[in-house]
Amino acid sequence: LLPFEALRFSFMKNALLAVLLLTPLLGLLGTMTVNHQMAFFSDALGHSAITGIGLGMILGMRNDLLAMLIFGIVWAILICLIKQSGSASVDTVISVFSSSSIAAGLLILARGGKFAKYSSLLIGDILAVTEGDLLSLAIALPVGIGLWAVMYNRLLITSVSPSLARSRGIRIRLVEGAFVVLVAVTVMLAIRWVGVMLINALLILPAAAGRNLARNSRQHAALSVLIALVSGVTGLFLAYSQDTSAGASIVLAAAAVYAVSLLARRWRK
Repeated sequence: LLPFEALRFSFMKNALLAVLLLTPLLGLLGTMTVNHQMAFFSDALGHSAITGIGLGMILGMRNDLLAMLIFGIVWAILICLIKQSGSASVDTVISVFSSSSIAAGLLILARGGKFAKYSSLLIGDILAVTEGDLLSLAIALPVGIGLWAVMYNRLLITSVSPSLARSRGIRIRLVEGAFVVLVAVTVMLAIRWVGVMLINALLILPAAAGRNLARNSRQHAALSVLIALVSGVTGLFLAYSQDTSAGASIVLAAAAVYAVSLLARRWRK
C-alpha cells in the first residue's frame, strides 16, 4: 500500500529530493507574497521566463537558466518600481507585465516553428531533475532561507503598516526590491520542473492555506512550509501511481489542503 517502491528508480529519488529542497522555500516566500497582496506576482515572473529564453536566444546565450534569471530579476524590479510609484493598482501592473511578457516570448520563440522545443516549460517536468540541478537547489535552499530570515521582520512590518515601517527607519523600497529579486530567482530555478502554468499556484496555495489555519505569523510560516512539503510529496507519489503530470498533482494536493483549511477556519469561527 505504500508508494516507496517508486524509489527504486533514480529519477524518482531525484524528484523526491527536488521536492524536499524546493517546496520549503516556496512555502516561506509565499507567506510574504500573500501578506503583500501580490498573489499574481509569481505568475508574471513565470511568464517572463519565456521572454527571457527568447531574448537569450537572440543574444546568443547558450544557458537558458542564466537568461531566465537575468530577465526575471529585471522584470521583477520593474514591477516593483511601478508598484511603488503608485501610478496604477498592483493587480493592474502585474497583469500588464504578465500578458506582455508571455506575448513577447511567444512572438520570439514561435518564429520558424521553434516553440515546440520550449513547450515543456509550460507544464514542467520534475521527473527530469538531474544531480546537477539538485546541487543548485541544495545551495539555493539555505541561502534563500537565510535571506528571508534577515528580511522577515522588515517585510512583516511593511505589510502591516508602511507608515509604521517608515517611522522605524525601514527603507521600504529597498526591502521590497530585495524580496522580489529573491522571489524571482526562486521562481526561475523552479520553473523548469513546476512549469509556467503551475508555479503561481505552488507558491500561493500553501501560504494561503497556512494563513487560514495559523493564529500568528510564526505559525503561518511553519504551516506553509509543512503544507508545501506534504503537498509536494503526496502529489509526486500520486503522479507516479496514476502515471500523470507531477506538477499538476502537487498543485491539486495543495488545493485540497486549502479547501480543508477553509472549512477549518469556518468551523473555528
